[in-house]
Parts: sequence; structure tokens; C-alpha cells
Amino acid sequence: MTLVAGLQAIVGSGHVLLDRDVRASYETDWTGRFTGESCAVVRPATTAEVARVLAACADAGVPVVVQGGNTGLVGGGVPAPGPSDNPPVVVLTTRLTELGPVSAASRQVTVGAGVTLAALTAHAQAAGLDFGVDLAARQSATVGGMVATNAGGIRVLRHGSMREQVAGVEAALIDGRVVSRLDGLAKDSTGYDIGHLLAGSEGTLAVVTRLRLRLVAAEPCRAAALVAVRDTAAAVGLLASLRADLPGLSAAELCFGPGLALVARHLGVGVPLAGAGEAYVLIEVAGQTDPMGHLLAALEAAEQVLDATVASSAADRARLWRLREGHTEAIGAAGMPVKLDVSVPADRLAELVARLPADVGRVEPAAALVIFGHLAEANLHVNILGAAGAEAATGAVLALVAGLGGSISSEHGIGRAKAHWLGLSRSPAEIAVMRSVKAAFDPAGLLNPGVLLAAD
Repeated sequence: MTLVAGLQAIVGSGHVLLDRDVRASYETDWTGRFTGESCAVVRPATTAEVARVLAACADAGVPVVVQGGNTGLVGGGVPAPGPSDNPPVVVLTTRLTELGPVSAASRQVTVGAGVTLAALTAHAQAAGLDFGVDLAARQSATVGGMVATNAGGIRVLRHGSMREQVAGVEAALIDGRVVSRLDGLAKDSTGYDIGHLLAGSEGTLAVVTRLRLRLVAAEPCRAAALVAVRDTAAAVGLLASLRADLPGLSAAELCFGPGLALVARHLGVGVPLAGAGEAYVLIEVAGQTDPMGHLLAALEAAEQVLDATVASSAADRARLWRLREGHTEAIGAAGMPVKLDVSVPADRLAELVARLPADVGRVEPAAALVIFGHLAEANLHVNILGAAGAEAATGAVLALVAGLGGSISSEHGIGRAKAHWLGLSRSPAEIAVMRSVKAAFDPAGLLNPGVLLAAD
């Protein structure tokens, strides 16, 4: 039996996509920068089907690329660029859509890896709870992909990244075995935590199929403010002040004038406080009761505030958040950017922002720079429009970040885009250990080859 026939026998012929035009949308990533060719796209619906698909591919010696909502930015969920003598099978997790009952006692829920963030959040809220992670791609991003990249988003300040939400994992190994620990125990000291190991592994060790996720208390009352400050250093100081005065602080997002202007033009709206400062901080506070009074008092006391506009209604908050979350869409409409996701120690963030234009300009003098990010994590999204090539611009930014003691990937993973730069953030000993772990899970190197760990 051929591999294709075997895959069809496992998932049904309608879920093995062979036509080149049909496969195409699964072979190019969200940014459009990374595209390759697969031999088939397979859509299993259960853990058992995933395990059998992986075993069939392993028996045939065919690589596997794991894909969720295909919202990644580093080429980690699509085939490697260029022709291949052994093109991979793309395994989609989007049919793994189980939404189990919410446990009020443990504040946990078991869900399939293909459940979108929006669906998970709605499911938790219907049970009187909430999910602690949120990000702009909530309608498409799947929880499996978010765990695989240890996604962060806009609530890390309050609840942590995806790894902190994982209470248990079920995953299929390349040889067809399944590891499953979904009991969600609050305490368990029986050895290695495989679930947390898989968080951030980018599909290179196993295919996550189900997750036991922690939920958080619902906080129905919210208030937001867009605050103009002098510069990045003032934004960092403002956050320190607000953290001391606002226990309900749930988000602190950093924007700059050029980025807000680009978003406003794209959306056809005006920018509040235009020209009031060089940097802007979008603050959100949440609680069981209306937090507006606390927010206003904290802003009044903060010496960094040049001007501010506040929003208490859902519609007004949505308008402010649209200015922040519209950055990615507006940048994409302006061209195909080089997208980098980096972080530095908080006390080096202002230096990073100040040095970026010159460092990028030396290698890409005609390029335009648009930056924004998550202030509390000193996590900056660097977008370079009009670059002649990605390599020089990427090298300049990542070298600067490494020199400031930062990370070359804060929340989107390494993927293919940064695999050969991993040594800037990880030591040779760490990379050797990572390769050993990869070899233990996937001896033949068939799972997402070239992702995270560059080929030797």
C-alpha cells in the first residue's frame, strides 16, 4: 500500500488533500515569506488518527510538518522552501475541536489542539470563567499551536504565557505511541513534566492533540486608557508606577507615532493624542467592580503622563484596542515585512528602541521601521518594510538584541526564520542538550525538520 492510500484509509479520502491548488494555502505561511511544497495535507480528527498518520509517515520515511491555524510568523508550520526529493506531509490539527466540560472546582478544561482561542474563551466565559491568554489572531490561532510556540499576547502581565496555562497534555509521537496526562493535578512530582517540555517545542518533538488548560476568574468590569509619554524610558517608568498603584492591571501595550499613524490610515480613523508624545502606552485594568476610578487616580499620580484618553464602555475600549491590534494588518497591507519578535531586559528597552533605526539603516537604508510591543515583558515586535533582503536586516536586529542581553524570540518561536541564529540566545551546551532531547523523541528527525534546530 502506498503512503497516500494508507493515509486515506486512516482519515478518509476526503481528508487527504492532494490537489496542488488546494494544498497551496497550507504550504505558505501567514506572512507570505515562507512557502514550500508538500506531498499531501492530512486532516485527522482524533488522537488515534494522528498517531496512525505519524506512524505511517515514519514507516515510509516521509517528514511531517505540523500546522494549526497557520498564524505563525517564522515559517514553523509550513514546508521548507524550495524543491525536495522527499516532500513532507502536512498534518493539520484543525479537526481536533473537542471542548470538554469546564470544571469549576479545578478551574480547568480539556480541549482539542485545534480549538481556536476565540472558541476556548467563549466556552470558558459561558461557564463563568475566562482564559488567561489573549492575542489579536484569536479567531484563527489554535491552542495547540499557541502551546507549541509558547505564545504570549496581551495578558502575560497578568496571567503569564501559554506554558503557564498548561495543566496536562496528550500528544502523539512519531512512532505512533501516545503520551497522555490530562488529570490536571495541582501537585505532581513524579519526574519530568512532558507537557511543559512540549510547550515551545514548535512541533519538533511530538504532535499535541489534547490539552488540559487552566482557567482564570472572570473579570467583567474593565477600563482602558491610551497614554502619551515622552519616550520609551518614560513608558517603562509609567508601568513601574502603575504596577504599584493598580492591582487590577491586566495589559500594558507600547506603541509609537508612526505605527499608530499607519494603522489610522489603514482603518480610516483618527489617532487620539496625535503628536502628544513620542511613545504611547495602552493600559487596561480589570476587576469585579468598575476600576475606572482607580485608573484615573493612578494616571493623575504618574509624573510620566503627558496626556491621556480613557475608555470605560466596551465600544470605546474596542476602538482603542483596534489601534493597537490593527498594527499587524496595517503593516501587512503596506508590504511584505521582515517581522522579528524580540525581548530585552526592561532597563535596556529604551536603548533598543533608540538604536534600532541606525542599526537597521546601516544595512537597509531605504527600509521603513514600524515597532510596537508588550511593555511589561519588554517584548518588541520589529517590522521592517521595504528591505531588499531579510538576512541582513534580521542579522542587524538580532545582533543588537543579543548584545543587550535579550532573546531573539520572545513569543512567536524560532521556526525556520531564526534557526541558524539560535546561538545568539542559547549556549552551545544548551543547543547540544536540545538536540539530544530531539533525538530521543524523534530519532530520524522527521518532525518539522529544520524548525527550531537548524540542520547540521
